[in-house]
Amino acid sequence: MTREDFIRHVEATQKPFRRFLVALCCGDSQLADDIAQESYIKGYLSSESFRDDDKFASWIYRIGYNTFLNHRRSLKHFSGYAEAEIITADDKADSSFRYQALYSALDRLTPAERTSILLYYMEGYSIREISGIENVSEDAVKKHLQRGRQHLKGLLGKME
Repeated sequence: MTREDFIRHVEATQKPFRRFLVALCCGDSQLADDIAQESYIKGYLSSESFRDDDKFASWIYRIGYNTFLNHRRSLKHFSGYAEAEIITADDKADSSFRYQALYSALDRLTPAERTSILLYYMEGYSIREISGIENVSEDAVKKHLQRGRQHLKGLLGKME
């Protein structure tokens, strides 16, 4: 893949990829930007071996997902739901706070459930494509979706 091809693909995937990562990072846009940047760098460094232009989005999502998992593993302390619950917003807060309940609920899902839910419902990926991104079977993706929906329903119901 040429440098120009890579730039074209980045421009085409940048907004949905960042939206996915912000949701995966439960609203932490700075962390999402860091993971996106690191993912694109990793992608660029290995772009010479990439051959299928039609699957660039799935390929970069997989790199992003793995980068997110590696980041989570490296954390010694992970701020979670309890800390997010006490965050308050005033009238001048940016619009991301309107999704605070959803981000708090997503934070309580396993990374596999969260990723499956986000890729399926937010990004419109098929179960087959998600299985490729997560490197699991299609049945595992279906199970992640089922459990994730159940958990979200229970968590969001408690927050109302």
